[in-house]
Amino acid sequence: MISTIEGAVESSPDETTYRKPLVGFARSQDPIWKRLRLEVEPTHLMPEELLPGAKSAVAFFIPFSKEIVRANREGEAMAPSWGKGYIELNNLINSITAEVAEKLKALGVNSAAQPSTHNWNSETLVSRWSHRSIAYICGLGSFGLNRLLITDSGCAGRCGSFVIDAELEPTPRENKERCLYLRDGSCKICVNSCPVGALTIEGEGRCADIDKHGKCYPRLLSNEEWSGADACGKCICSGPCALKGA
Repeated sequence: MISTIEGAVESSPDETTYRKPLVGFARSQDPIWKRLRLEVEPTHLMPEELLPGAKSAVAFFIPFSKEIVRANREGEAMAPSWGKGYIELNNLINSITAEVAEKLKALGVNSAAQPSTHNWNSETLVSRWSHRSIAYICGLGSFGLNRLLITDSGCAGRCGSFVIDAELEPTPRENKERCLYLRDGSCKICVNSCPVGALTIEGEGRCADIDKHGKCYPRLLSNEEWSGADACGKCICSGPCALKGA
């Protein structure tokens, strides 16, 4: 699976460029899954609800290249390359999960996945299958002030995940704080860089009024009108955690 994911990223025909993906695993019976219904979404799916008989989860993080990230640090407007990258990477993640599923099926292993994005509640914008939360469970990183998963390759990228009905050795979750603000209060760049003031320190940085009536979502829809991507990425790209964990 790891070689398939790495190969798909390396051979991607996308105009967008990426760095090497990270891959992690978790057991479906790990008690941590229950926290998703307490901390993320009360109706968040459990692995066995996505795939009856699920035994393991697989998550991967594909980081954008440094050039894509740095382009979106400039100015208040979203860089066109960031919007294009958002679209292309979501499509790449979907194609990877489909390719892996096909190869696993040939080996007699069943799998199931959710779309890379737009699989959320239309009112709250909260997903019943949070790829970044699954990536956390699979040992790929820790959450930062910007509420994004900060991996050893940073937070400027996107996560994909799926479950399978085969046992895999879980990836250890390191007790490592990768966010400088949460470590010692030394960085608030993500909060200060939000063009609409939607990100705050209160509530551990949870985006203020995250639903579609709040500050962030209208900004995303405005960007979608000219770029085709309901994205922004300023809180992702601006700080040192964009490209590497602290």
